[in-house]
Amino acid sequence: MAQERKNGLTYADAGVDIDAGSRMVDKIKPMVRATRRPGADSEIGGFGGLFDLKAAGFTDPILVAANDGVGTKLKIAIDADRHDTVGIDLVAMCVNDLVVQGAEPLFFLDYFATGRLDPDQGAAIVSGIAEGCRQAGCALIGGETAEMPGMYHGEDYDLAGFAVGAAERDRLLPTGDIAEGDVLLGLASSGVHSNGFSLVRRIVSDAGLGWDDKAPFAPGQTLGEALLEPTRIYVKPLLATLKAAWGIKALAHITGGGFPENLPRVLPDHLAAEIDLDAIDVPAVFSWLAKTGGVAESEMLSTFNCGIGMVVAVAADEAAQIAALLQQAGEHVTMLGQIVPRQAAGVTYRGSLAL
Repeated sequence: MAQERKNGLTYADAGVDIDAGSRMVDKIKPMVRATRRPGADSEIGGFGGLFDLKAAGFTDPILVAANDGVGTKLKIAIDADRHDTVGIDLVAMCVNDLVVQGAEPLFFLDYFATGRLDPDQGAAIVSGIAEGCRQAGCALIGGETAEMPGMYHGEDYDLAGFAVGAAERDRLLPTGDIAEGDVLLGLASSGVHSNGFSLVRRIVSDAGLGWDDKAPFAPGQTLGEALLEPTRIYVKPLLATLKAAWGIKALAHITGGGFPENLPRVLPDHLAAEIDLDAIDVPAVFSWLAKTGGVAESEMLSTFNCGIGMVVAVAADEAAQIAALLQQAGEHVTMLGQIVPRQAAGVTYRGSLAL
């Protein structure tokens, strides 16, 4: 027979600190407030976030939604005890998937789950989320913090993000008129972004390196700092270019699966993308991963972005103008390839990566 307790258990005894949650909310309110934009100006703390499409200036909008996470890149953040950048990754993985459909990101919500809530750690994570929202021009209108002892080991935590955007009905992408001879422009990535980190971590482990060791490919940085470089957010340059010119036919966010998985998603079944690998300025991190891990070129191309985080399809006679607009907006643009008739695969290659 179970022994009765004289004093009743509390939620804190079970490992959940409600007061810590309240302290975290107080810490993040200024960060959330800094992401306000037309259509969203309420404080967090209610049961749901509000957004006014009319106030945002849309007349005939189609809503576009996306959700994603950061993946095992979080393990590096946890092991290196650096949490202020993974929130940018979280936003980037969602909003980059919105803008490829011609949509302007409007608002973002996050889900943060942990075994033991540390308000300072939580605030650092949300500071990154808020920074990502500022870069994307969307409002952080709410989220959920879940403290779940027994579900997560030690300092582990997980993040999920949810973004909603809108596009005028006649400006959705892809346009449907992609044709043979169209040009593919590549926009440079900031590094590994947020894909392939199970392989990255395996390579680092097999090499016997720690996150505090000097990064072999990034002078002046630790390995943890270099690999936590946040995912580039392409929203504002692409939206500015879409507003300035009508020449963009399709956009492809190069995430998990690399070129062969992501480019065919925006192409008709009878067309393929021909990529000039010689044209890509491959960042040093990818060369180091390939050489240190003995990773074949084909595996690199199907796992990582290899230096190109976004691909833009345009008509050949408008490629120079679109490239110039993107460069003016701060993007490093590569003439990456062209659209060709599909023989078998949705992506073919010329040349080789400079690994």
